[in-house]
Amino acid sequence: MNPNHSSRFVPLIVAFSIVAGIAIGSFYANHFAGNRLSIINTSSNKLNDLLHIIDAQYVDKVNMSDLVEKSLPKILGELDPHSTYTGAKDVEASMQDLKGSFSGIGVQFTIIDDTIRIIAALNGGPSKAAGVKAGDCIVAIDGKPFVGKEVTNDEAMKRLKGPKGSKVTISVLRPEKPEPISFTIRRDDIPIKSIETAYMLDDKTGYIKVDQFADATYPEFLVAMAKLGQEGATRLVVDLRNNHGGFVQPAIQMAYEFLPKGRLAFYMQGRHSPREDFISDGRGSHQSTPLIVLVNEESASASEIFSGAMQDNDRATIVGRRTFGKGLVQESIEFRDGSMLRLTIARYYMPSGRCVQKPYVPGKQEEYDMDILNRMNSGEFESKDSIKENGKKYYTKAGRTVYAESGITPDVFVPEKNDNITSYFKEAVMGGLIFKYAYIYTSANREKLSSFNSWQEIAAFLKKQNIVEQFAAYAEKNGLQRRNILIKKSHHLLEYQITGYIIDDLMGRDALNRYLNADDPCVLQAIKLMNEGKAFPEIPEKNTDKKNADKK
Repeated sequence: MNPNHSSRFVPLIVAFSIVAGIAIGSFYANHFAGNRLSIINTSSNKLNDLLHIIDAQYVDKVNMSDLVEKSLPKILGELDPHSTYTGAKDVEASMQDLKGSFSGIGVQFTIIDDTIRIIAALNGGPSKAAGVKAGDCIVAIDGKPFVGKEVTNDEAMKRLKGPKGSKVTISVLRPEKPEPISFTIRRDDIPIKSIETAYMLDDKTGYIKVDQFADATYPEFLVAMAKLGQEGATRLVVDLRNNHGGFVQPAIQMAYEFLPKGRLAFYMQGRHSPREDFISDGRGSHQSTPLIVLVNEESASASEIFSGAMQDNDRATIVGRRTFGKGLVQESIEFRDGSMLRLTIARYYMPSGRCVQKPYVPGKQEEYDMDILNRMNSGEFESKDSIKENGKKYYTKAGRTVYAESGITPDVFVPEKNDNITSYFKEAVMGGLIFKYAYIYTSANREKLSSFNSWQEIAAFLKKQNIVEQFAAYAEKNGLQRRNILIKKSHHLLEYQITGYIIDDLMGRDALNRYLNADDPCVLQAIKLMNEGKAFPEIPEKNTDKKNADKK
């Protein structure tokens, strides 16, 4: 064959081969498309690859953004109970308490019968200045009716909050007015206080309730301390009950106020986070002030850091019930769309070396969340003997025994005040009937109640009004069967709760806390310990266990 002639077929052969190769490749690619994940390079980002494959090949159209938003919390849930993801639209709401302020109209409200009812127009806020009053019912926002099933707490917050300087018009019904009244309100920064209550329990003992650890907590604490000092306080009770934590820094700053120079307050350490010690600088103004710290099962995180620093340094007596048990440190990481990841990067440890984080199984969030309920059912809230100390033993600076895992056990246990709790009382609380009745009673008698100058006067007046009987009649009309024996047994508790809500409505949280503290077992125990000179923990004369541990 002529070489020149045959060479003319070479391009044709090559082209045919290419086409055939493509056809064969397409056949196998289509045939085995369902197994394509098996050939993904394992060193690549599998999650990204999976999302690309779903987007490109899934049988139905998928909202990929929505899929990612739903997937992230589930992924983090496989790590630990406190690593979380917050979508962009919820970040501001989740952080505003810790920032110490938000922009809004400055009202405290509740929702009863599908209607927003104003409990209080906050002092110094724009609603107060505009003329909004407690008892007003919001029926429209920006000219649009806002009543009925669409009235939820989230929706109300969305409509009433907004950028500082923006305006919103609300229409309210007022009991003494036949027609709605409209107010145009310019939104402003509304401060959120960490410390709403600071007062003298007696002529020597100051009391400070810290509700959370936020940006402004430490300055607020210093102001409260100075105020109490001027009123004659020489000893102090710090109440951290129901304080879920927040920022660590304010807790450290508070701890330094009470610790001598060179004392370890706590340290934190993680796989990628080298140990970091937090050591007092000795500039605190209350290094020798007798101190008692109140805690309970809702005291967590930064509350435990402060309590642990005081306990492990033998600086204060811890009174109450075992704390929550959160010893993990989260770092906030923002995504470009404004969403936020809070990732656990370290554990924190008390000066003794213990970590108070309670046990958890990754991915078992429900079991973790049931811990408090399990404690209650086991009798732990009634008896210290029911507390199971399964963790390793550690020792305070003076040699007292403390334990790792599952929170901080108080030095002095005080059981929960749960006498006379009946099924009737539980149903009244769970159904929100006590709160609703208190609001309705206050609204109907606001003029008379507002004439009193103190919570003591309000409580004394209500004592004579047979409010428990009135409540029972209201509750029966609203579906709670009347049970006279149970009502009689829980009479004091029902009256106590109703009175508390009414005082809170009329005079605010500070007055409420003072009212509750007057009959609070933990507060009464703290005063007793102060009077007995037991604010500082008793130091053991000899601790054989510690000596043996030191030798090892």
